[in-house]
Amino acid sequence: MITVKNSREIELMRESCRIAKETLEFVGKRIRAGMTTKEVDELVYKYITSCGAYPSELGYEGYPASSCVSVNEVVVHGVPSDRIILDGDIVSVDIVAEKNGYHGDCARTYLIGNVSEEKKRLVKVTEECFFKAVEGLRAGVPLYDIGYAVQTHAEANGYGVVRELTGHGIGKSMHEDPSVPNYGKRGTGMRLKAGMTICIEPMINMGTRRVFVDNSDGWTVVTADGKPAAHYENTVLIKEDGVEILTL
Repeated sequence: MITVKNSREIELMRESCRIAKETLEFVGKRIRAGMTTKEVDELVYKYITSCGAYPSELGYEGYPASSCVSVNEVVVHGVPSDRIILDGDIVSVDIVAEKNGYHGDCARTYLIGNVSEEKKRLVKVTEECFFKAVEGLRAGVPLYDIGYAVQTHAEANGYGVVRELTGHGIGKSMHEDPSVPNYGKRGTGMRLKAGMTICIEPMINMGTRRVFVDNSDGWTVVTADGKPAAHYENTVLIKEDGVEILTL
């Protein structure tokens, strides 16, 4: 069921989204080569709980950590572990903070040390995909215009767009309707309504769009060809005259 938030709910979401945004800023200043992905996750837990909030991912359907930390060929849902982050890696950190019963969700892909120009370009284009998706976005726009914008920009740059995973609605639950794919036919899908809150999250692969889930943990999503992937996400409020990006 799609929920439209009232002004009180939107204010509560602004608070959880502010905490989520600040958590990634906190992590971004500290993540470095030589750390383990588990140490990154500890930073996430420390910051979110210091704000009187809860890391929504911890315990979600049995997920064992406070964040998803995905390195290079891992697209999303990388389970924090003893994997050491190396110079030249790209690392996406995806977090959700819950406070006062509402969630805020965002992700960034960080460049670690001396990153290749190929990887830098992938990260840059992935972020651009998000901003292409919110250009002209407002109440009344068809849902799949979002995916069309992401897909068009990514594929024009020679990249694969993941189809098995999507963005989503968000509010009292971390994942709500509707699903927000990163591909689609322009002019199709439900019409967005003012007061909807959705997560737009391009997941873009340097090579094939195809992915698989690592059976060793049942969570980690990896590119089928082993090439790097990048992820960029924000929680977005739909308004009559545009959008408000709650996690920026």
